[in-house]
Amino acid sequence: MGKKKDDAPKKVLGLEFAPVHLPWERRMQTFSVMIWFTLFFVIPLSSYPTTIYLMFFSSYQKAALSILLPYLFWIWVVDRESCNKGARRIKWVRRWSIWKHYNDYFPIKLVKTADLDPKKNYLFGSHPHGVLCSGAFGCFATDAMEVNKLFPGFDFSVLTLEMNYRFPILRDLILSLGVCAATRKGMNYLLSYKGGGKAAVLIPGGAPESLDSHPGSYVVQLKKRKGFIKVALQNGAPLVPCFSFGETDIFDQPANPKGSLLRTFQDRFQQVLQLAPVPFSGRGIFQYSFGVLPNRRPITVVVGAPIEFEITPQPTQKEIDDLHQKYVDAVVELFYTHREKYALDPTHVISIV
Repeated sequence: MGKKKDDAPKKVLGLEFAPVHLPWERRMQTFSVMIWFTLFFVIPLSSYPTTIYLMFFSSYQKAALSILLPYLFWIWVVDRESCNKGARRIKWVRRWSIWKHYNDYFPIKLVKTADLDPKKNYLFGSHPHGVLCSGAFGCFATDAMEVNKLFPGFDFSVLTLEMNYRFPILRDLILSLGVCAATRKGMNYLLSYKGGGKAAVLIPGGAPESLDSHPGSYVVQLKKRKGFIKVALQNGAPLVPCFSFGETDIFDQPANPKGSLLRTFQDRFQQVLQLAPVPFSGRGIFQYSFGVLPNRRPITVVVGAPIEFEITPQPTQKEIDDLHQKYVDAVVELFYTHREKYALDPTHVISIV
């Protein structure tokens, strides 16, 4: 049977609007991505302006001061180190149905290529960062992909900037998802855990790598990223390379080659505030032409085989460099081994910078 007219996207004044009749599941997927964007971007950016307004300018000033001041004291003083000590994982939060709808939106797929020993702790390296690390978040920061069944005996902890734990509401959400700080202290806590079963997921490229995220481009910043190699050696935690095919295809951003005025501004801004000003664009809620929601593109996260080595409490620079090269080679091999099956274009190449 042919599609009804209302089942096809409609163009009005150059904008492509979503069909009137869509399955309920697709609407829930879009709604879940909208909630995700609100929780992780709108609320954090508005949290302190809203807090200041409530405490000093609103008609609820006394009530706000009595509630918000203790909460801010808790964030900045009392509970400051929880992000470096394994967070506060709440399984119920990791199992929210919203995360399943979120993963199905793209959709996201998790592929395992080797078994891991639950008696050991592992350091996963996820590449590339993309604009918003959607693949790593969907697979490892939630239980939507049932990662604990694919790798039984492990607790997965995605690592993020420590400054994210200073934002009200956001910090409590990511702590409950088991997300930890990407600090040496936070990594050492997880990787030295007695009895094993901890998997720390680091995105080594970080915010700077998001500036290289363009559809069809796989630029991985690794050449100068060696700090995580040293931490892995000191803890004897095997390295596990991961690659998110399609991660760079879900958002567009203006051309910003090295040396351009835009890129120069972005690099300087990022160096000062640790945040990458990426003017990304995707789609809207009811139309596909522009907006802040990601485009529907498949993302496949492939987990490679672990790189084993002996614990080295005081590694030399040569030992760090040798392991780093072995890790880079493993990332490149992982990409080309699975490129034809999972990349949108099987001719895409990886660039290590």
